[in-house]
Amino acid sequence: KQERSSSPDEEEPEIKEEWEEVCIREEEEQLELKEETDDFIIRNTDAVTVQLDPPSHESSHSCNTCGKVYTRRSNLKTHMRIHTGERPFSCKVCEKRFVQSTALNVHMRTHTGERPYSCEVCGKGFPSISELKIHIRTHTGEKPFSCKICEKLFSTSSDLKIHTRTHTGERPFSCDICKKAFIQARSLTSHMRTHTGERPFICKICQKGFMHRPTLKVHMRTHTGDRPFTCKVCQKSFISSSDLKSHMKTHTGERPYFCEVCEKTFIKSSHLKVHMRTHTGERPFCCELCIKTFILTRNLANRMKTHTDEKNARGRCDLCSGMAAQLFQ
Repeated sequence: KQERSSSPDEEEPEIKEEWEEVCIREEEEQLELKEETDDFIIRNTDAVTVQLDPPSHESSHSCNTCGKVYTRRSNLKTHMRIHTGERPFSCKVCEKRFVQSTALNVHMRTHTGERPYSCEVCGKGFPSISELKIHIRTHTGEKPFSCKICEKLFSTSSDLKIHTRTHTGERPFSCDICKKAFIQARSLTSHMRTHTGERPFICKICQKGFMHRPTLKVHMRTHTGDRPFTCKVCQKSFISSSDLKSHMKTHTGERPYFCEVCEKTFIKSSHLKVHMRTHTGERPFCCELCIKTFILTRNLANRMKTHTDEKNARGRCDLCSGMAAQLFQ
């Protein structure tokens, strides 16, 4: 049985696209905070005599690209790097570059493991205040970003941005090998493993490797016995929601997958895929000992067992085995 998660989007949060979104948002917030601090210092000139910026005849400075307004020229200069792509601050560990030194400081925590911002609800730590703010929404249920087309709500602007592509049809992330395109970077990252064969998520119990973290999570239930998805009709339980969904078709009679050759119908697409081999003659599973081929892996496993049994039979003396048994009685 194929193990898969019904929620592929749960996997790997540390994806470039989402991380870039957080970094830009972090840098903008830091810039706005600096604006507020500068304004406070200017308003309190009796207490502070340090001049923060060269005198300017203009009271405000606006960005010609996006129209954002700043009270200080230096802050506008920093902001412009977001449009020009200039990133003068570089990480000495991974060479990633940033608009502001403060953003670099936050990034360095990904290398040091430092997580100074903790959630008061669950205690989970985060390297930046922006990430903590986003996490807090998982507790409060707050979803401040709304899709203008279908009005669906999201907890982050990056999630909304990705969702909008389902309406526009935009798929900016393309596989260099097969040219398949995806709406988000994480989907491309996962897809690339189908070409490389990489299985970075390893079960600590049986050492089996998986391409996706959610698939490993489902697999772990085969060891723990956890079956959290229960059929409301017959009370049978399953390790994944996709297994429950397939099972429900046995009650409804739904068989949505049909063979175009013989019109036989199936509950699962995987069953149809196996069935098609009876028409194509494809037998992808081959025994290394006798070169016999099979349609199913379980048929190959049964064949391998016959070789093991034959080997044991040839290497065992029935007389000696009988005598040894009597000696140890």
